[in-house]
Parts: sequence; C-alpha cells; structure tokens
Amino acid sequence: MTKQELRKLYRQKRTALSEAEYGQLNFQLYQNFFSTIDLSFVHVLHTFLPIVKKKEVDTWLILDRIRREFPHIRISIPKVNSQTGVFDSFYFEGLHQLALNEWGIQEPKQGIPTEPEKVDLVLIPLLAYDKKGHRVGYGKGFYDKFLSTCRSDCKKIGLSLFDAEETISDANQLDIKLDLCITPTQVIQFNT
Repeated sequence: MTKQELRKLYRQKRTALSEAEYGQLNFQLYQNFFSTIDLSFVHVLHTFLPIVKKKEVDTWLILDRIRREFPHIRISIPKVNSQTGVFDSFYFEGLHQLALNEWGIQEPKQGIPTEPEKVDLVLIPLLAYDKKGHRVGYGKGFYDKFLSTCRSDCKKIGLSLFDAEETISDANQLDIKLDLCITPTQVIQFNT
C-alpha cells in the first residue's frame, strides 16, 4: 500500500478503537517500553505530545514515569515553526509551559531550545510502518527534517498501537528509517 492509502486506513483503525481498547493498548505499550528500552545511556529524550482526540499513542504515561524515576534524563518536546516548515525543540519544564497550537497539539509557549545534536533518543509518532522500518506520519515531513539534524547514533523509536505492514510501496531513500518500533504486543528491531 502507498503512504496515502495507509494514512487513510490507520486513521480509520484508530477511530474504531473504543476508549477502553485505547487505554489498554497504551498501557501495554508503556509496559513494553520500560521492559525493553535501556534508559541508562539517555541524557536527552525527545518526544511528541499526543493528540489524544486522534488516538495517538499516549506518551504522557512514559513521560510521567521518566520524570519520576529517571531524573537525569532531560525531556525535549517539539514546537511547530510554520514559517520554516520544521519544528523547533524545547526542554520540557512542566504543564504551565504548554498551550494548544492551531492543530490542537500541545506545545511549549516558551522555553530553553534543545540542540538536536544533544538528543540521544527520539520517540516518533506513527500512523503506520513496515517491516523494514519505513514509517508513515501525517505527511508534512516534520520528523524527517528534525531527524536529519540529529546525531547519526541517535536512537529513533516509533510508537504504534498496531502491527507492521509488510511494505510501504512508495517509501524512498530520503525517508529516515526507525531503529525500533514499540507496540502493545512487541518490540521490533530494524536493520538500518
């Protein structure tokens, strides 16, 4: 399937989830994350904040535990820069720092910028992904642009409530692939 076909299909799959299913899948993914990911090497973790009404993976579960149990990790979050078509990254200071943007996404109003080369691990939102580590987002290219500015050894971890597709037919060489994808039922490592 193409990226566009997958976007449509996986938006429908998300919409079809009941609140109970959505909550259970998020909790299972959260458990998989902490049973698999070694956070001892991570000093800066960049993550998206979920659009809960679109049933994106609820990263708040992961963030809350990291803030409690791994105080050495600085959390970085995105803020869309509509003039440049990229997002800027800022250290997360707390809920007081957040406001809704034009798309209904929470993002920092202000803060200390995060230099992309300082990021050790990035949690990436997905609509779909394939068994080779190609990913499908909303199609704006924000994460490809951001990941291209990060260090080559920065870990790229996709979070998805669903299993992998066999292949994304129109994936290309400019797409930055995932190192791992964590789902409620498995952790998939890709040969990148």
